Amino acid sequence: MSSVDRATALSTTDAAAGPTKGSRMPRYTKAAKQTQALHTKKSIILTIVMGALLIYSLLPLFWLFVNSTKTQAELLNSFGLWFSGDFALWDNIVATLTYNDGVFVRWFGNTVLYVVVGAGGATFLAALGGYGLAKFNFPGKKAVFAVVLGAVAIPGTALAVPTFLMFSQMGLTNTPWAVILPSLISPFGLYLIWTYAMDAVPTEVLEAARMDGSGEFRTFFTISLKLLAPGLVTVLLFTLVATWNNYFLPLIMLSEPTWYPLTVGLKQWNMQAQTVGGDVIYNLVITGSLLTIVPIVVAFLFLQRYWQSGLAAGSVKA
Repeated sequence: MSSVDRATALSTTDAAAGPTKGSRMPRYTKAAKQTQALHTKKSIILTIVMGALLIYSLLPLFWLFVNSTKTQAELLNSFGLWFSGDFALWDNIVATLTYNDGVFVRWFGNTVLYVVVGAGGATFLAALGGYGLAKFNFPGKKAVFAVVLGAVAIPGTALAVPTFLMFSQMGLTNTPWAVILPSLISPFGLYLIWTYAMDAVPTEVLEAARMDGSGEFRTFFTISLKLLAPGLVTVLLFTLVATWNNYFLPLIMLSEPTWYPLTVGLKQWNMQAQTVGGDVIYNLVITGSLLTIVPIVVAFLFLQRYWQSGLAAGSVKA
């Protein structure tokens, strides 16, 4: 066999045998395995953390549902994280809705009124103001921006007492307007629509509408509102939750129980349950709390697809 044939045979044998000991391939393979093991370890840790957070979030809801199915006697004498005895959820719901001449239904209606007018009005005003600030230039625009950011940083509880004093002088306390009017102002919603409208509503579309003879209000209601829909849903969810869970402002503004929202009404029931002989309505407090959170859960489930589409807007270019 010639030297050329022998060299060819040796190279063929080496290639078939795979990488030699001094080759870099095993080193890269070992590094890849270490990286994969590290990613797997991180994934396991993140899964455990997310599972703990999920349990932490759902455990109070589970406790609330379980105890809403118990009678008054079982509620005080059974384990709180599991069912006991008869399934009395429907009986508790009926008792909650009919207690004290159906005052819970009145509180529920008041809350719906405050949410529809307050949260809906706040979303609409935020859409008008945010769109105008994003698409129109005027003197003092930077000053308005600074005022909006400052208003976002101020907690609502800090303004509750001054608002009460002002409304008291105007004779609006102990009326629905004492809760609705402050709810119409949402600095965070205004800022969110402002930043969202800058990219969601192209200036070219507005200029084309103006060239076709469309007025500003017609353009806003027929074109811009549709483009702002995901952002409006986000603002609506935030304002809806804030108004539905509003407690401190109605507490100081309202003294007539017939105008209470659910938050203040349930707090009154809870205080009544802590008095001598008042523990007979503990199950009503728990069942009422369960009925209070159901509309919020339904609203999130119904609006989440619009919210998710808004979060994904602009992530993919045509």
